[in-house]
Amino acid sequence: MMIDAMRAHLGNGGQILKSRDDNTPVLLTQNSSAADDKPFKLSTGSRCGWAKPDEAIGSDKLRQRIEPWLTALVQSEHLAVLLGSGLTHAVHWIGAGTALPGMNSVTFGSLDAEIAREVERVARAAGRENGNFEDQVRVANELLRGLEILNAGKDHDSPEKRQLEQLRSDLSGVLAAFAKSILDGENSLATAEAAKREEAFNYLVSFLMSFASRAGTRERLQLFTTNYDRFIEAGADTAGLRLIDRFAGTLAPVFRASRLDVDLHYNPPGIRGEPRYLEGVARFTKLHGSVDWLACDGSIRRISLPFGAMDATPYLEAPGLKGIDASSLMIYPNAAKDRETAAFPYVELFRDFAASICRPNSTVVCYGYSFGDEHINRVLEDMLTIPSAHLVIIARGDPLGRIMRTYEGLGRHAQMTLLIGDHLGDLRALVDHYLPKPAIDRTTFRMAELLKARWGTEPRSNGESENPDSAAGSSTT
Repeated sequence: MMIDAMRAHLGNGGQILKSRDDNTPVLLTQNSSAADDKPFKLSTGSRCGWAKPDEAIGSDKLRQRIEPWLTALVQSEHLAVLLGSGLTHAVHWIGAGTALPGMNSVTFGSLDAEIAREVERVARAAGRENGNFEDQVRVANELLRGLEILNAGKDHDSPEKRQLEQLRSDLSGVLAAFAKSILDGENSLATAEAAKREEAFNYLVSFLMSFASRAGTRERLQLFTTNYDRFIEAGADTAGLRLIDRFAGTLAPVFRASRLDVDLHYNPPGIRGEPRYLEGVARFTKLHGSVDWLACDGSIRRISLPFGAMDATPYLEAPGLKGIDASSLMIYPNAAKDRETAAFPYVELFRDFAASICRPNSTVVCYGYSFGDEHINRVLEDMLTIPSAHLVIIARGDPLGRIMRTYEGLGRHAQMTLLIGDHLGDLRALVDHYLPKPAIDRTTFRMAELLKARWGTEPRSNGESENPDSAAGSSTT
């Protein structure tokens, strides 16, 4: 499979689907001669067992391939959902009608050329075309630490010390500007037109509950994200979904290195046996930190920063936060300069990620994640060495070819499902047509069993006999 050909296919409005028993990805292209409700057909040269060449394909036929398959997968013994910036962009677009600010490259006032050169090298080594904001922060932190070591014995007014302080000031300014851009994105959704904002949150809630509504005997949903914003937390609050994370406390939650398994459960009245988990609870991990996490007094704290706040500065003036500024924000890979290791707290978060998904009978659903983080990709690759594990990749596009390159590189195609394209990866289309509907599966199964017991596998037509014996004789077992 040619990666460039896949990128061109998606860029022209094509879709990539691989589900159930598909041996290879099925390519769908735009069908201009068909009705609006059946906009796709098989691409030239693409073959599958469920559609014929030149057949008009719409969401009804695609739903038959996708929704039952995803419904079965999300009821795996262990389920995890990895959410990237694609979810935030989709929700913001529905609510505000504009694009969300991205992680654009920044300029440092001191040593900018040296930082840019190293960022280019790092990005090339990681297989990316260009460096991003995280690369710049990582390199700047490494350079800052190196200068601190080299110039430890220099005078405070020496040129080397002034250069060091200038770089530290530049890094703090860059982080403050980036945090402001995140808050601006939250604010533009929070202040959007009421009807549009409600629609956006309705889709976000439906998306989250499609995975969180698991059978009571199944382990809780493990929710992971690489996002710094609080869109997911806001959606969970709207849905009444309780998120359990590593923070303990009410007024000033503190990050704990030991996982806190606060799993509430109940026994249904009159039923004996193993307990059932309480509904509406999920475990939540922000792998890259958050805009409201701060390093303070040797610990990681979460401040009470409202969703939609214009500026974090007023909330940093509380007692106990004296001297705290943007340089203390725990945004990956920015580690507090007084920490013993730059890996804290991220090493704990990634350990949670690996321990949660690298288990038998587990399913991981990736949505809006571009596969640009090798430390995450390696864990997913390790997970697929377990034969019963399955990976579902849902994305609106693949402009850099990372998803299809990862698909080809992993090699375990039978353990992977693909839904890629501006239709299959669209949040509205997913919620309306393809994702499992929350909390109706058990009712659906009971209805099917009732219909089978009464009339066989299908209801009788109006012309069939009303004789009870005839009806009973039509039942199958």
